Amino acid sequence: MRQVDAVIARRLSSSVPLIGEVSHYIISAGGKRLRPALLLLVAGALEYRGEQHFNLAAVVEFIHTATLLHDDVVDESTMRRGKPTANESFGNAASVLVGDFLHSRAFQMMVDADSMRVMQILSETTNIIAEGEVQQLINTHNVDLDEAGYLSVIRSKTAKLFEASARLAAVLTEAPAELEEACANYGRSLGTAFQVIDDALDYDGDTTVMGKNIGDDLREGKVTLPLIIAMQRASADDRQMIVSAIEQGSTPHMAHIVQVVKDTGSLQATRAAAALQAQEAIDCLALLPSNAYTQALTTLASQLLDRRE
Repeated sequence: MRQVDAVIARRLSSSVPLIGEVSHYIISAGGKRLRPALLLLVAGALEYRGEQHFNLAAVVEFIHTATLLHDDVVDESTMRRGKPTANESFGNAASVLVGDFLHSRAFQMMVDADSMRVMQILSETTNIIAEGEVQQLINTHNVDLDEAGYLSVIRSKTAKLFEASARLAAVLTEAPAELEEACANYGRSLGTAFQVIDDALDYDGDTTVMGKNIGDDLREGKVTLPLIIAMQRASADDRQMIVSAIEQGSTPHMAHIVQVVKDTGSLQATRAAAALQAQEAIDCLALLPSNAYTQALTTLASQLLDRRE
């Protein structure tokens, strides 16, 4: 990861000072670096001996960071990881344009891999992420969104970059097709579990640890799995209260809705859904060599369920 951070620092350079300022602001904001770490772990598990994985790990972090910059503008977010968002600090225009810079810089760096397969994976990934973002926008305030529709969005918007990170490592090692698919499936299931847990934390997390407020998703009109399950299980009155909150995107009854989500067992059901995805990820590792990196990938999936931020 130190090598990846060195690549990130080097490739953030620009003759335009504001680009460097905004980029460094968000990249140094305390992110988990989970996607680049995933790429490095899978490369290690498959016994990769080159150095291109450092470059591609930085690429996936740049793509992720670009989507965060754009997301916060779309969602009108003011806080991320306990700090003001880039759009809050520098304005919407700067955030969008620096996000564009990070995307284009990522594509410059992809060329360094000198692999059409790498280009194919990452170009497809960025396109699917964009589709997921648009679909999520369409689903805003949609009280009829079901679990299948919800999962479709998060597999595009969030899990796809996890999938690509794991697949890229397999491509670098020239792994056979079956092994490449196992790695990609691990990443997709891990990314899905990650997002499902993230959505549970929006109703059950520690505000001081998460760096955002409980119920932010509901305030933005986002229908996530805890709400979907709560609407299925709640009384008619409580369901109508949740429906009104989703449609309006704000509510004076936030505390009561959070309590309904808890009382209906929606959080336990959501965590159970995440656990299934995490186990699917672990099952995908059966084809990988048995070594410390593969064990770390197993631990990563199992400990994901315990995250509080």
